[in-house]
Amino acid sequence: MTEPVLHLSGVTRSFPGVPPIEALRNVDLRVDRGDYVSITGPSGSGKSTLLNILGLLDRPTSGTFILDGIDTTSLSEGRRCGVRGARIGFVFQSFHLLAHRTATENVMGALLYRRVPRSERRRRAAEALDRVGLSHRSEAFPPTLSGGERQRVAIARALVGAPALLLADEPTGNLDSTTTASILDLFDTLHRDGMTLVVITHDDDVSHRARRVVRMLDGVLQDGVPRGRAVAGHDD
Repeated sequence: MTEPVLHLSGVTRSFPGVPPIEALRNVDLRVDRGDYVSITGPSGSGKSTLLNILGLLDRPTSGTFILDGIDTTSLSEGRRCGVRGARIGFVFQSFHLLAHRTATENVMGALLYRRVPRSERRRRAAEALDRVGLSHRSEAFPPTLSGGERQRVAIARALVGAPALLLADEPTGNLDSTTTASILDLFDTLHRDGMTLVVITHDDDVSHRARRVVRMLDGVLQDGVPRGRAVAGHDD
């Protein structure tokens, strides 16, 4: 069996309080290379906490998290930052694009701290924008782009560093239904091309497009259900 892209084993996350707040309780999750997983659940279920753990933005209180063969549990903050930048591509509900930079420049920015020559950064950005179907808008500024186009730029930025994992948090939350469908079609294409995707969402239409759906409830990650049979709750 090949090594998974991510593997959580017995992960808990608690926060101080009387009594302490257990946001995650004994979470086990394995995502294999090329998998497409959706994580859903009601408000307060622990989705946001899990997202922070998966994105190396927070540390578990106990348990282990192995990302692309690296045990991240005891890494220094500097090393965690390096692993996060090299192996995870983030896509958020809010696109987080720089308004005064072109689409190409926004995508290039993801490679700024990797010591990649500018010409190479531009070449990779052009390839990433072409991959998401936006090469014709490469020199446009975000305020002139539609919501769907801005999200495609954000996805290109997440892909330009060839991450092991694409981690998306409510990626269609700011989009209408037609644009949502086009972004989900793009995720389907990326999945077929071998990209590993984990999408956190409250939207049934979004979660049902994944190959595997798991549900958070009271800090516990429940077993996955076949696509088309998941029941999503309301988000935070």
